[in-house]
Amino acid sequence: MSTPDRTSDLARIRRALEAAAEAIAPYRSGDVAWRAKSGRGDPVTAADHAADEALRRALLEPGEGWLSEESADDPARLAAERVWIVDPLDGTREFVDGIPEWCIS
Repeated sequence: MSTPDRTSDLARIRRALEAAAEAIAPYRSGDVAWRAKSGRGDPVTAADHAADEALRRALLEPGEGWLSEESADDPARLAAERVWIVDPLDGTREFVDGIPEWCIS
């Protein structure tokens, strides 16, 4: 395993978070449509998917793995040296309800 460049990693993560925040901005009006993902009280919105795609585009490089709450799992990630594990919109229920207790993680 190579020695990671932490400064470069942090800059990449920051750009990814900024891209995800920009991607969900249009959905922050407080009138967000949602559907149940896996059961009652487990909503998913277009904002979740927009953030997921923005994070994926900004973070994922060839040879890296991806595990996200909002996208299908790829078992190939198990062989990757680096795996990004994300929850594009952690606190979707709060986001939908307009409560500022959510984050991009």
